[in-house]
Amino acid sequence: MDAAAELTALYRAEFPYVWNVLFRLGVSGAERDDLVQETFAAAFKQWARYDRSRPVKPWLFGISYRLVRDFRRKRHTQLEREPLNDEMPIDARGADEVVAREQGLKLVQQALDTMNLEQRAVFVMHEIDGHAMPAIAEELAIPLNTAYSRLRLARQDFNAFAEQLHTEGAR
Repeated sequence: MDAAAELTALYRAEFPYVWNVLFRLGVSGAERDDLVQETFAAAFKQWARYDRSRPVKPWLFGISYRLVRDFRRKRHTQLEREPLNDEMPIDARGADEVVAREQGLKLVQQALDTMNLEQRAVFVMHEIDGHAMPAIAEELAIPLNTAYSRLRLARQDFNAFAEQLHTEGAR
């Protein structure tokens, strides 16, 4: 397979993943569309150096993370939030199941919003995407102990958010 065909296949296969990564990192609307394209443009530029024996998703996550980090630094602003599932597909589940899932996703997104970007990236890669910590450290270009520290702090933030919800619900 030639490089153009490989890159086309990569784009088609991983577009939804990159879109979701950027969403989970707090990027919304037009900024997300732009950063998806920038992620693949950067991936295409680096494709010749990419080690094909490694999984592609953590590599794409690392590229996306660096673009979000740089975007925020340039703009000196927090990216605006958008509601989850504003285009939720219709499915065969009951309305109560759909509402419960949507509410759960909204709470997870709110918990993610309590984290700084560095902790959020590690948390999403490990807890949501299921990547191993050594791969996360490598793709984010941080020491392994730093990755574990960020995960620990992110879990603390997540648990504090859950405890606050529990306390408020008990009132």
